[in-house]
Amino acid sequence: MLSVVVGTGRCGSTLVQEILARHPGVGFVSGFDDKLPRLNLSGRRNGRLYRRSVPRPAGMTSLGHSRRLLERGRVRVAPSEAYQLIDRQVMAGYSKPCRDLRADDLTPYVEHRLRAFFDRRIERQGCQVLLQHVTGWPRTGWLHAAYPDLKVVNVVRDGRAVANSWLQMGWWDGWRGPDNWLFGPLPPELRAEWEEADRSFPVLAALGWRMLMGAFTQARAAHPADQWLDVRYEDLLSAPRDEVARMVEFLGLDWSPAFERGFRRHEFHAGRGAAYQRELTAVQVSAVERVLDKTLAEWGY
Repeated sequence: MLSVVVGTGRCGSTLVQEILARHPGVGFVSGFDDKLPRLNLSGRRNGRLYRRSVPRPAGMTSLGHSRRLLERGRVRVAPSEAYQLIDRQVMAGYSKPCRDLRADDLTPYVEHRLRAFFDRRIERQGCQVLLQHVTGWPRTGWLHAAYPDLKVVNVVRDGRAVANSWLQMGWWDGWRGPDNWLFGPLPPELRAEWEEADRSFPVLAALGWRMLMGAFTQARAAHPADQWLDVRYEDLLSAPRDEVARMVEFLGLDWSPAFERGFRRHEFHAGRGAAYQRELTAVQVSAVERVLDKTLAEWGY
């Protein structure tokens, strides 16, 4: 079965994906596979190698040579969004669409390639669930059109924290303006709000989150309700065992002794939840909150 962990990016979805991938019944596409897209590796040993690794503790600068394939930031035998690989083996526009990919975007030709890509990995890895990580646009409608039993774990984080984090990322291309960034043009009403905010970059990041969350709302409404699970990142940090148990049950997996050992390798720190209050000025926070007021409330913030 194919399932996905989705989120806007900088929302905690990587942590969720990496925790769930500790389960012996879960397969995934690895960063190592993604760095060699021409080879179209099936990742037969991905789970075995990853589940032997230890999450890198905060502040550690290096690991032994024998463990570097498992280290965050290197070519990792660990879960990946696999954008290079999927672009090459399935559809070139998968990684950078200007809007969400919906069911009506899936052509029969691409559906055949998509099914071949994931079915091959499910078979070779012998997993109960192949769990794919997706960030940015949801793409769940597009995937669901090929896999009607697709289950979605949607990781949501406070948009103020996400916007602040985007501003600190090297890949965030909002500095070039919304006519040139990854997400495509802002809708006219959001563009007007950005102009009213004197084209503030924190506000632009916040509007980007708001635009993506609108797409997630639409994607959730179009998906079978019993195949969609929302998980708030803040809830995961405050009650990790309870929230992970919800996800494991939702995916049809058991909390086995092997998964317990993997789960206990992870540490959970809630300290950066309100970092945006320290890392943005009071004026910037106020401007961000003005444009996010309704959307934050809709998602329980």
